[in-house]
Amino acid sequence: MVDKEDLRSQFVDAFEEADYPISSPMDLVPALPGGPSTKFESGDFSMTAMELNTKLNGEFPYESVDDFVDDVMASLEDQDLI
Repeated sequence: MVDKEDLRSQFVDAFEEADYPISSPMDLVPALPGGPSTKFESGDFSMTAMELNTKLNGEFPYESVDDFVDDVMASLEDQDLI
């Protein structure tokens, strides 16, 4: 079972150092500790940042890490991935 709060925390930790506002997924890459291969895991959920990008339903730009992570979580929930 996925711990959504833990997963959200992982996303915030990974993406908070990006230079907001961000206008594309490429703006996030320099902030990621492992680049596009940075992995997020919780319970039976496991996905790299590159894979995560293919699941995002939101639209750039994002003004803050919370705005971005809110859309990431909503996209994953909408697709029954978490």
